[in-house]
Amino acid sequence: MIKIFINPGEFSRFADIIFKPLLIVSILALFFGLIFALYLSPDDYQQGSTVRIMYVHVPSAWLAILTFFIMTIYSIVALAFKIPFGFIVNSAVAPIGATFTFICLFTGSLWGKPMWGTWWVWDARLTSVAVLFIIYLIIIFFRRSFSNIDVGEKITAIFIIVSSINLPIIKFSVDWWNTLHQPASISKFSSPSIDSSFMMPLITMTISFTCVGLLIAIIRIKGEILDRKDKI
Repeated sequence: MIKIFINPGEFSRFADIIFKPLLIVSILALFFGLIFALYLSPDDYQQGSTVRIMYVHVPSAWLAILTFFIMTIYSIVALAFKIPFGFIVNSAVAPIGATFTFICLFTGSLWGKPMWGTWWVWDARLTSVAVLFIIYLIIIFFRRSFSNIDVGEKITAIFIIVSSINLPIIKFSVDWWNTLHQPASISKFSSPSIDSSFMMPLITMTISFTCVGLLIAIIRIKGEILDRKDKI
């Protein structure tokens, strides 16, 4: 089973099996998520209809962080165990993580304007997510900056591991500092503070975003595998 996640051939075969079911799930989740979010979800008593931005903002934020966490794990695996598939994954999913981070920042600004009266503040959470976006851009830039690809991938993997210190800063920034950004509304250690009428659309949209992200990742990883077929 573990070979699926570290062997290019095994991954490609497994990806071919799950691609169509994953596509169906993503379409259904997006369809029902949009129905819940646009028509069945009530307006918030304070935020009004702007609360619906949450259904794009929150899944994008989660996936931006999750993507970088996955890249960190693969960087460690690639360097420690000399498994080149880790470099393939990093190269393939970095633009996906950057896209989710940009969506998170953009929708956060849209949400912040009516709530805070400004498009942007140098809040700890916002700033740390902006740093994550810059890190993603640096990683993408590294991909094309080294004439020796092997050296470039190793340096990039080291950079990813070092930069992962930003992940706990993003996660706990609202607890460590006095910020405008609200604290977490959903936690496995406590009961969610968000009402079920908002929870269902949020979960459905998160499933949809996750499935779409996985579909794009599969396509990009398989493309990277084909590009490097002679090397691996």
